[in-house]
Amino acid sequence: MKFKNLAFLILVIVLNPACKSELPVIDDLSNQNFQMINQDSMSVSFPSSLRGKLSVIGYIFTNCPDICPLTTNNMYLIEKSLDEDELKNVKFVSISFDPDHDKPPVLKKYSEIRNLNPESWIFLTGEKKVVDSLMKTVGVLAMPADTSRTPSGKEIVLYVHTDRISLMDENGRIRKNYKGSEINIEEINSDLKALLNNLER
Repeated sequence: MKFKNLAFLILVIVLNPACKSELPVIDDLSNQNFQMINQDSMSVSFPSSLRGKLSVIGYIFTNCPDICPLTTNNMYLIEKSLDEDELKNVKFVSISFDPDHDKPPVLKKYSEIRNLNPESWIFLTGEKKVVDSLMKTVGVLAMPADTSRTPSGKEIVLYVHTDRISLMDENGRIRKNYKGSEINIEEINSDLKALLNNLER
């Protein structure tokens, strides 16, 4: 009889979503503010301007030939996996760690070429010291690697960098990190819905 009761208790714990443990806090940015600029050249305080909503954050540079386009596309797929009501509580944020090149007009064009929804998606850049401080805070490494030039002589700097998408809660706390270029859409979708359920309580 005791064995049956124990088995029943375990089954209830496994099947009841309320019994699942919450995502742990990896980095707490709730008391920090980084003065950034978005793709429309408007000042943005990160992460306080996103308070009250969940954020899916990608770390990119627009000259990236491989990882960053995959990360951006995966964020787009995540956006499309959410319904209209869910999207009201989620922001998609792409932060460039190449502020010398990725000025607001460059970020805006990058967004427009990919038909990203400006209602749910923002791109951020800023002064190099601010961007570098933010990257250090969240543990994203970005080191200049090869340098090349376009036929017109324009310099292009490529970076070796952390491949990451972060999930931030409504209070500015990063709850989980994922490999941006190979993210499991179903996994982050499930994590998003769990945090959205907490928002509704």
